[in-house]
Amino acid sequence: MSSSEERKKRSFVERHGLWNDEQFEAAANADKCIEERGLEVVRLSFPDQHGVLRGKTVVAKEAAAAMRNGCSITTTLLAKDTAHKTVFPVFTAGGGFGMPEMEGGGDFLMIADPTTFRVLPWAPRTGWVLCDIYFADGKPVPFSTRQLYRRALQRLAEAGFDYVAGLEIEFHIFKLDNPRLAPADATWPGEAPQVSLLSQGYQYLTETRFDQIEPVLEIVRRDIVALGLPLRSVEVELGPSQCEFTFQPQLGLAPADTMMLFRSAVKQVCRRQGCHATFMTRPKIENVMSSGWHLHQSLRDRRSNANAFASADGLSGLGQNFMAGLLAHARAAAAFTTPTINGYKRYRSYSLAPDRVIWGRDNRGVMIRVLGGGDAATRLENRAGEPAANPYLYMASQIMTGLDGIERRLDPGPSADTPYEVEASPLPKGLEEALAALRTDACLAAGFGKDFIDYYLRIKEAEIARYRSEVTEWEQREYFELF
Repeated sequence: MSSSEERKKRSFVERHGLWNDEQFEAAANADKCIEERGLEVVRLSFPDQHGVLRGKTVVAKEAAAAMRNGCSITTTLLAKDTAHKTVFPVFTAGGGFGMPEMEGGGDFLMIADPTTFRVLPWAPRTGWVLCDIYFADGKPVPFSTRQLYRRALQRLAEAGFDYVAGLEIEFHIFKLDNPRLAPADATWPGEAPQVSLLSQGYQYLTETRFDQIEPVLEIVRRDIVALGLPLRSVEVELGPSQCEFTFQPQLGLAPADTMMLFRSAVKQVCRRQGCHATFMTRPKIENVMSSGWHLHQSLRDRRSNANAFASADGLSGLGQNFMAGLLAHARAAAAFTTPTINGYKRYRSYSLAPDRVIWGRDNRGVMIRVLGGGDAATRLENRAGEPAANPYLYMASQIMTGLDGIERRLDPGPSADTPYEVEASPLPKGLEEALAALRTDACLAAGFGKDFIDYYLRIKEAEIARYRSEVTEWEQREYFELF
């Protein structure tokens, strides 16, 4: 048999060297699981630029081949804003990307990462696997946010560290009163569903409020645990119909993958229970509170396996340098920690949310909260993020800017004990201001690559342009009768 014939018999994964030994073993275990548990379908999904899962479902007998040889999916998915509208001229030369692979609405391939394979508890006989995306020649698609995060992790590993992150996520669950499925509601984007509260809120962490929302939370909890996600706690938050889930710290890709599946799982499970879950920061619903995503993070020394942020004095010098990098680039990184127009409406003084670029020791009013007394749990909590953020971009931005602080030995300055009174640079007032800071940030441009930054700016600027073109209720009230 000729070498070309032998090559044709090998899978796409084998020809391009896309899996390591652990992934090959995980793929074999997934094949076995599909057969033994009688699965009928497998969902292949990839995280898009917004941190939304997109993909296809294959029947079980096709799953093994699809995982190894890829499942085709259109390149235009990477050209869309949050309204799912295509903002690049994909039918021109280069497709608006300057890349022939991205023109004409062609395809790329989803290649499974079999280490992420799971069986979905809420969908009968259904498997799920997270995918990376590649062109037909085996090259990674440069706009893959999971690949960008992997690259940041590799750079961190070369510096001698692993990234450890724990998730603390606030969100809302409402009773779904009207899903808005009349044909007239099928606008682009669709009309928002009509909802009502599951609890009145304003009794933070009381048993009574928790018990009112517990019937839904318990179903969500069981399915999250059945997925193998490292759930730590389930809590009722201050606002009406607001709750919080926290997760044990994980290493590397795992915490970002956890966030992706968690958000998708919560929305799907709640919808099947007649509820609507949203990770939107500040829904336009009377009396509700803003939600945040607090990212707990530290570095692990690859040689000693010790927490590199811990020291006898509390936060180590390296931890201080890392934190200083987060602060130095906070305004630009806000484009990734808070990527929606709505998210900036959370940055308010005296609100348990940050409004300026500062740090403090165990202070919930600052942007970076230092936790731990020099023990193994010493960490930095970034309180600026919104729960809708793409986790791969959020975490990659932390690594890139933190490394810059380490490399330049930056000083974070003194702790801010009065966070809403101290003089400091403000966090951006809106997404447009964050994008302007990102456009001039050399650290993030080097980390993500200029092409990705230009791509990301274009998508986000398209969202802002659509926002500006809308006539708001405020304008109607302010001017319609007066003038």
